Amino acid sequence: MNETNLTVPSTLGEQARAKLGRRNIVFVGLMGAGKSAIGRLVAQQLKLSFIDTDVEIERVSRMTISELFATYGEDEFRALETRVIKRLMRGGPKVISTGGGAFINENTRRHIKRGSVSLWLKADIEVLWERVNKRDHRPLLKTENPKATLAALMEKRYPIYAEADMTIESRDVRKEIIVNEVLAAIAGIEKKDEMP
Repeated sequence: MNETNLTVPSTLGEQARAKLGRRNIVFVGLMGAGKSAIGRLVAQQLKLSFIDTDVEIERVSRMTISELFATYGEDEFRALETRVIKRLMRGGPKVISTGGGAFINENTRRHIKRGSVSLWLKADIEVLWERVNKRDHRPLLKTENPKATLAALMEKRYPIYAEADMTIESRDVRKEIIVNEVLAAIAGIEKKDEMP
């Protein structure tokens, strides 16, 4: 038997891509968890297109997320978000990063679970706060005590994010480490201890 004729995935990205098939990878989690940054790098490794749903929502509405919240309120924003995500779920595989509240919506969650692999980037409060307190563009954090608001969102949303197919801990390490953990989880490979 000629081994050169076998097409065995050799890299972690190729192994993950082979396991994924036609399914999308959908990143879920709170703001600041790294869904867009990690999602974009995972898409590069898998040679798939990357879509950030917030960017897509802003493109189709011609308004920023903050403007949408201010003009129409959260309920209308969530309805638009669900429609956009439902459309994006078609024609996989691709890597999709969702806004923090998308997976909380039962209807949106149902669309994500159908034909996609959902991956929760889970982070603790200090990691999230360090990442989100530098910029003032998060509509849900425009409160008197934004860190307390973030903690309340964690308490409410983490049990729902836990319904995702996979969970990867988002922490302050090089992005490549998290990307490799995501690829290993998708490929079904046990994560090896990282070298210091």
